[in-house]
Amino acid sequence: MASASTINRDTRVNALLAGVIGAAWVAIHVGGIFFWQWSAATAPLAALLIALQAWLSTGLFIVAHDCMHGSFAPGHPRANRVVGTLCLAAYAALSFRALHPKHHAHHAAPGTEDDPDFHTGAPRDPLRWFVRFFSGYYTHGQIVRITLAALVYMALGASLLNIVAFWAIPALLALAQLFFFGTFLPHRHKDAPFADDHRARGNALSPLASVATCFHFGTYHHEHHLSPSTPWWRLPRLRSASTRAGVRTAPR
Repeated sequence: MASASTINRDTRVNALLAGVIGAAWVAIHVGGIFFWQWSAATAPLAALLIALQAWLSTGLFIVAHDCMHGSFAPGHPRANRVVGTLCLAAYAALSFRALHPKHHAHHAAPGTEDDPDFHTGAPRDPLRWFVRFFSGYYTHGQIVRITLAALVYMALGASLLNIVAFWAIPALLALAQLFFFGTFLPHRHKDAPFADDHRARGNALSPLASVATCFHFGTYHHEHHLSPSTPWWRLPRLRSASTRAGVRTAPR
């Protein structure tokens, strides 16, 4: 069991990283939606900002994901709930209350018909699996919330083009990123069997590529299933510790 000092230190690191991710996301969101001026000269920069915003949106989801496991602020369920709610609302008007039980159902029976993130009929087909994944998480309520937010933004002077470019497109790109690196690759069926009933695999990406693809959530996905209470930035240490101990925890 982690000591109180370790928990407090991790909570401070969690808050710092979430603050950096959130502040950068808000800066691009507000600047892009309300102040961006389109021209041939600014279009390449806009493309870079949209790609960066997609990555930051993935980060918001990963922070919310840690909140679902109580690892963002251990021992403080209200703080986890508030931060997780804010992150998911900003990312794509998602409901923390709705996603929380779904994610724990995934951990309870990964890679089975009871797993809401898995497609038993297409365990190797990313397109069919993605359609099921998308339809399972995007709801009419979410569309209503996004529409209302967009109407408020336009009433404040934002253009629909900017809303789509700097919110809708990054959110959709982040969804694809989360699905491909954080769900499909770790849980897809291969000829080689899974190591255990977690039915999850990691990969051998470098630390930088691991953060760039899915904030360590894909590269160290097996470690995450072994220790769901470990925050995302600590996952590489689990593999390092197991390697030193001569235990292989991340089949590839």
